[in-house]
Amino acid sequence: MPNTGRPPVRKNDDLTLTIESLTNEGQGVARVNGYAVFVTGALAGETVLAHVIKVTPSYAVAKSMQFVTVSPERVVPACQVFTQCGGCDLWHLSYPAQLRQKRQWVEDAFRRLGGFAETPVREVLGMEDPTRYRNKAGFPFGIVGDAAVFGFYAGRSHRLVPLFDCPIHDERVVDAARRVAAWANECGVSVYDETTRRGQLRHVVARVTSEDECMAVVVTRGALPHRDELLACLSDCGSVWHNENPNDTNLIFGERFTLLAGKPALTEIVCGKRFLVGPQSFLQVNRTQTRVLYETALSLLDPRPDETVADVYCGVGTISLLLADRCAGVIGIEQAAPAVEDARRNAQENGAKNVSFLCGGAKELLPRLVSEGRKIDALVLDPPRKGCAEAALSAVAASGAKRVVYVSCNPATLARDCRILAAAGFSPAVVQPVDMFPQTCHVETVVLITRVKE
Repeated sequence: MPNTGRPPVRKNDDLTLTIESLTNEGQGVARVNGYAVFVTGALAGETVLAHVIKVTPSYAVAKSMQFVTVSPERVVPACQVFTQCGGCDLWHLSYPAQLRQKRQWVEDAFRRLGGFAETPVREVLGMEDPTRYRNKAGFPFGIVGDAAVFGFYAGRSHRLVPLFDCPIHDERVVDAARRVAAWANECGVSVYDETTRRGQLRHVVARVTSEDECMAVVVTRGALPHRDELLACLSDCGSVWHNENPNDTNLIFGERFTLLAGKPALTEIVCGKRFLVGPQSFLQVNRTQTRVLYETALSLLDPRPDETVADVYCGVGTISLLLADRCAGVIGIEQAAPAVEDARRNAQENGAKNVSFLCGGAKELLPRLVSEGRKIDALVLDPPRKGCAEAALSAVAASGAKRVVYVSCNPATLARDCRILAAAGFSPAVVQPVDMFPQTCHVETVVLITRVKE
């Protein structure tokens, strides 16, 4: 076909396509004369009849209409709303195949974005049972007919997909949402409408701890109606909070929290350490794999009794407190002030006296510590999805650290940052993916990075 400069497909075309691979968002990738077509619902190795719904100069998007050949790794999703809900991407792919795919995504990032063609990526550490693993959820509310319902939003939208159950969540978390919905319907509590900004009930956030206690946070636009009836519905919860969020925002919480019943904080046990959990506290939601993730990070870093370790982007101090048992001292750096308060409280709860927490950005605080000549023998980096600030990476290179463990939820920014550190004399020695979020495209990766030259 001559190159006319126009895409070889048009919107509303029906095409028979062979799927070559999966994107890191779970879409099948096919090619028409080298032009990429992303096919929703298709798996690698399948041949599908697809309908084109979007065309751009560089790619098209199509949806699967009929499967001509089916991958042997295709399974029946355990979730009844999988094709509608935007929460999960891979329920239709067998779990062993999910783990192989996630390893491939990490390998691709290190080779293509990092330039590490010779760095091996270990097999992904998966779960024995990849269901019911999430111990926390935030469910928005909506109206179907005349009834208040909870659910999740469809992909790339704010269109609510109603749920009665969600098989990646602890059943007790979902049950808390069911009971809040029942309260709203029985008491005639109005549901907030984003377009009109009217109505009261916005979200319920529920968490179940390792101590088998449940916390529920009910979010309304204004004052809480029918408080006593709500508490009767949630009478077995160890902590019940009300949050008032009057703002026109996508954020779940507003600034005002009121404890309605029970304890202000519950206790979560992580690798033998006690962490107090309030309504805004951040902890990993997969208890089983959190242990795997942190034990992997500690094993790779191998902190020594005479060393000082900097835990950068330390959050509420989970890794910091685990490090404290193994080294002389830990310096935690975290930008979010509420997280630093939680970290200091958690250190006190666990009797850790060799840990200090600094509140501020990694790009300011880590360079300052290095310029002051603070002793740093090793580092843990656990940044958000956007990766590390460049000034923080420069400070890592300028420090005396010989070993760095980087914990990442984004293979692309991880590979980019490893490339920056490689230019400063470091090299990734071990790349270990961990499956924290089965049935989704997310993958955590722990990398040991060692200094190979000054």
